Amino acid sequence: METAQSKQQAAPGAFTAFARFVLCGGGVGLASSFAVASLGSRIPWILANALITVGSTLLSTELHARFTFGAGGRATWRQHAQSAGSAAAAYAVTCMAMLLLQQLVATPGAVLEQAVYLSASALAGVARFAVLRIVVFARNRSQATAAVLTAGPVQATVTRTSAPAGPAALCRAA
Repeated sequence: METAQSKQQAAPGAFTAFARFVLCGGGVGLASSFAVASLGSRIPWILANALITVGSTLLSTELHARFTFGAGGRATWRQHAQSAGSAAAAYAVTCMAMLLLQQLVATPGAVLEQAVYLSASALAGVARFAVLRIVVFARNRSQATAAVLTAGPVQATVTRTSAPAGPAALCRAA
């Protein structure tokens, strides 16, 4: 049987976690874009996008729990809900950026639209990374660490370097 200590993985550093976040999120995002295009040819695009978004958010959260942030196991329902909330906030940021672009530029070109969208998406992604690392998956690590600390009896070793001095030795020293 595995102990709590063997299940707990060391949390990766911020740079490593961010690289993993980009790799996992980017990989799932790329696969999702193909899935939406494929599914969108059979059902209404808005429904395909909603279904793929839900599925990709669930998959990403599992990957982030297991791989990106070193939580050492499956994501909890609470983590899934918090991750979905951060994904919804990121979606809102990209939508607001695109609406703002439409207000400022009458007919933006495809290159400008992509630049604005990708910039907003990158900014939202960095914020989402921070939320996931500091809030969503930080609790799991601290709970697991507490479980490791309270998992079993603590063994202490006391070593004496010399025998205690007798009363005669103490009087001479004074």
